[in-house]
Amino acid sequence: MLRLIKKIIPKTIFSFYHLFLSWFGALWYGFPSKKLHIVGITGTKGKTTTVELANLFLEAAGYTTAIAGTLRFKIAGASERNNLKMTMPGRFFIQRFLRKAVSAKCQYAIIEMSSEGAKQFRHCFIDIDTIIFTNLSPEHIESHGSYEKYKQAKLSIAKTLGNSKKTKTRIVVNKDDVAAEEFLAIKADEKYGYSIKSLDSYALTHNGLEFTAAGTKMESGLRGEFNLYNIVAAITFAQTQGIELQVIKKALREFGGIRGRVEYVTVKAEGEKKQNFDVIIDYAHTPNSLKQLYAAFDTRQKICVLGGTGGGRDTWKRPEMGRIVAKHCKEIILTNEDPYDEDPKKIIFDIAAGITNKKAQIILDRREAIRNAIQKARENDVILITGKGTDPYIMGPENSKIEWDDAAVAREELSLFFSKQNLEQH
Repeated sequence: MLRLIKKIIPKTIFSFYHLFLSWFGALWYGFPSKKLHIVGITGTKGKTTTVELANLFLEAAGYTTAIAGTLRFKIAGASERNNLKMTMPGRFFIQRFLRKAVSAKCQYAIIEMSSEGAKQFRHCFIDIDTIIFTNLSPEHIESHGSYEKYKQAKLSIAKTLGNSKKTKTRIVVNKDDVAAEEFLAIKADEKYGYSIKSLDSYALTHNGLEFTAAGTKMESGLRGEFNLYNIVAAITFAQTQGIELQVIKKALREFGGIRGRVEYVTVKAEGEKKQNFDVIIDYAHTPNSLKQLYAAFDTRQKICVLGGTGGGRDTWKRPEMGRIVAKHCKEIILTNEDPYDEDPKKIIFDIAAGITNKKAQIILDRREAIRNAIQKARENDVILITGKGTDPYIMGPENSKIEWDDAAVAREELSLFFSKQNLEQH
């Protein structure tokens, strides 16, 4: 019915409708963004991690913060999981969230801003102080109509700095990205570029990351070059706020990681049989993010469990993801993800079309796929379960949904596996 209505009613009317709701929401809640330092984080990848790191450094410096993002909603000391399957909720949600942040005496609100949200003007009528741009690569192409339109949606978020009523606006840009110059051209009072090439030195280690910034040696348990970019983005922002490197260093060293982002799942097995392989959950759902995740474990034998794309969108990337998984993984298990109204088998076959040099196993039941991967694992293997991260549901036809948590399921299956192994030894 909604699709039929959209066909009948002109796009401009829908656009006006969403813009009006954004304005009225801000009016209803008294334009709360005026009383907070608003940090908007946008880009294709790394938004959630950069949000959490920026928050980490601000809290370490003694500030009270709020977060609205893919992972969670947090106001001061209260945090709850984002169960909306929506990075940037619309209508009155964001403005109500900001009003609550003001009431809780937060000084900063960090908002993860998506291109889908920009299409519906959810970023409008929020007076932004700082924009952080992480990177840009093809995503949501079918939704936006083209890569250029997708890029323009991202740029429209940054351009709101020009309308901000804040006394000093800033933009922090990944200088190594192909779209860097376009984002640095955005009107802002202060402009900052960051690059891992500007570090004194850095190394990707077995335990995470080690690097030196402005003479200060730092370390993090986060993995991969992509996370080093996220860290440097957050450090660059933190320094614009006068936060010292020693404060950042201590916070980063003690940081335990982010749920659903290269999240290690372990269990304490009783008896003789112990977990001697790694199980990792990650949101990687684009060709580039999948490639970078696999590269972070390039010396390991990989068992890869993945679905691909949500039903009805981004069909272009399915065979490409198949080619990437075929190149990097010892074992491949293709499974269900978020088919919506599309046949899940078709989605899987589209991915399989890119796998030409080895055989992929197809297991539609995602729990069974994870169980099978665990059974295949040998000492020092790494199981990489990608595509959902912390997504709370598997979405089916007509927006039906099944409650889901990759990490929780993996932990349950690991416990059952080791319980059975230990029983068989006695």
